[in-house]
Amino acid sequence: QLQLVESGGGLVQPGGSLRLACSASGFTLENYVIGWFRQAPGKEREGVSCIGIDSSGVTKYADSVKGRFFIFRNNTKTTVYLQMISLKPADTAVYFCAAIRWSDYVSRCFGEAGYDYWGQGTQVSVSS
Repeated sequence: QLQLVESGGGLVQPGGSLRLACSASGFTLENYVIGWFRQAPGKEREGVSCIGIDSSGVTKYADSVKGRFFIFRNNTKTTVYLQMISLKPADTAVYFCAAIRWSDYVSRCFGEAGYDYWGQGTQVSVSS
């Protein structure tokens, strides 16, 4: 059973950077579509970014984070990172990663209903 774990959250000032990580102990993730989602207080969870299976080279970003967030896999395919720069207070949320072992899902990767596995989330707070 794939169990996803997020890490890397924290408190950062506006304009700062954080790198979130999504990994699964004992598994590699190259054959999974991985999505990053976030949920701010009082708001619905929203898709932030996703990456296709390793051979696809596909990455997608929500308009609100384009040019500031970058998703990539490490060389050993055990971890998917979300590099966040130029952070804003509006980025404050709990960030979740999710996985599905279906390459075609990348075409609808901001639809959270299809994902089979979810992590517990990591808090990102952007404040001065």
